[in-house]
Amino acid sequence: MTEVRAQMLPFQTAVNRVTRGLLHVPILNRLAGARLIVIEVVGRTSGRRYQVPVAYTRRGDHLLVGTPFAWGRNLSTGDPVTILLKGRRVTADVAVLSDEADVVEAYEIMARDNRQFAKFNKVGLDDRGNPDPGDLHLAWAAGARAFRLTPV
Repeated sequence: MTEVRAQMLPFQTAVNRVTRGLLHVPILNRLAGARLIVIEVVGRTSGRRYQVPVAYTRRGDHLLVGTPFAWGRNLSTGDPVTILLKGRRVTADVAVLSDEADVVEAYEIMARDNRQFAKFNKVGLDDRGNPDPGDLHLAWAAGARAFRLTPV
């Protein structure tokens, strides 16, 4: 496995706190919630609850989310998760995508749909907005995982 490619911001904890706050404010959550949700993740060992703001892409009835960070290992296929979606707390079914083809495909969709997601994950885009296949592979090789969330 190679080193994580996603770029942490210098004050990531503070940025996450502010983002979570914005996503709880009724008018602001319509703007920020167009690309961001908050996933409530429960630590497998600690049992502690974490609220993680993440970018998402809508695909039909599903939301696609991707991360190379350790919190993603606490999500399991078939286990429901609580998300804050456009100001509403809803339950979503989780499907974990971890094999290379699935992760690369999901990251390709997310990078094409959201340039900030691509930049954060160091996925280059050509002039047509197509993600670099080598960068998508490197994201997977560095531990990136994708999740298909289905709000119920």
